[in-house]
Amino acid sequence: MKRHKWCVTAAVLSLLVLGVAHAQATDREGSRALAYTTASRTPVPIPPSEIGLQTVTSEPWLELTDQRLFLEGAVFDKAGNLLFVDMFTGRVLKVAPDKAVTTVVDPNAIAPTGLAVHKDGRLFLAGVGNMTSGSIVSFEPDGRGRAEVIPPSAGYLPDDLVFDSAGGFYFADLKGTSTQPSGGVYYASPDGRISPILPNLAAANGVALSPDGKTLWVTEYARNVLHRVTLANATTVAPLGTATAYHFTGPSPDGLRVDADGNVYAAMFHQGRVLVFNRNGLPIGQILIPGRDKGRFLLTTSMAFKPGTNEIYLVATDGDGTHGATVFRTFGFAKAATPFSHQ
Repeated sequence: MKRHKWCVTAAVLSLLVLGVAHAQATDREGSRALAYTTASRTPVPIPPSEIGLQTVTSEPWLELTDQRLFLEGAVFDKAGNLLFVDMFTGRVLKVAPDKAVTTVVDPNAIAPTGLAVHKDGRLFLAGVGNMTSGSIVSFEPDGRGRAEVIPPSAGYLPDDLVFDSAGGFYFADLKGTSTQPSGGVYYASPDGRISPILPNLAAANGVALSPDGKTLWVTEYARNVLHRVTLANATTVAPLGTATAYHFTGPSPDGLRVDADGNVYAAMFHQGRVLVFNRNGLPIGQILIPGRDKGRFLLTTSMAFKPGTNEIYLVATDGDGTHGATVFRTFGFAKAATPFSHQ
């Protein structure tokens, strides 16, 4: 009997030992297994180097969910209307302060991705056309009087543009890939001459000028970087005047804007957010699009400051097309820089 009890006890102890060993093995296996967190489960986790930045979330201001749109090139005109382009149709849309939406430029084949307002009120559209030859075209404020400023025969793929105080403009040439950098940034003088400023770029995208007009900012889409260019004059880079100010992580940067303090705002395409840098190119903040963690409105392309305020209006398109496009509103560090086109 004693022997039987001893055998039972030994069996129980063996089972307990095996259970403990199995639990320990499971714990060891679990400690080696990767597990999603709330932050990493989203399709667009914020990189560790940027997660600690001051962060605000924008709010929907105008929903355009009943149409298939791809919004780009947000700017304000002198009358306080918000303008932006729809790349799919080529239209320029105008949103009045009461949120009434009208079409300024009718459908066309320009495929515009950039829009700027000349100081005389004309609208300048930068378009990639059929992605082999693009153009820059101007229209009167009412959308009439189309004129080619840079024709397709010039061989560029203009993606965005920004005016300087002389009435000339810098534009980004979207050509090139990460391994074949054939694009760049160019300056078009008021008399029509074109000068290279920053050549050999891989799909140059956004361009912006500092409030004093002495620093040009450029995003390079295919290489995921932000360039800072110090200008000696409109067509000349200062000695040692170019630098890669920032390397982005994840999907690439798109349009750029600056505020009155010289801070630079970069729309992050396919990330549903905007990164903000100070005048030296150091990250100081970020703006999130609501719903980005669920994959909504990740195609953040451009933004505009409302003149005289620090209000920012962001345009974003829903990635799968089911929610159309929306204009979001938030506030930046400083008021809008006085745009050269409004002087």
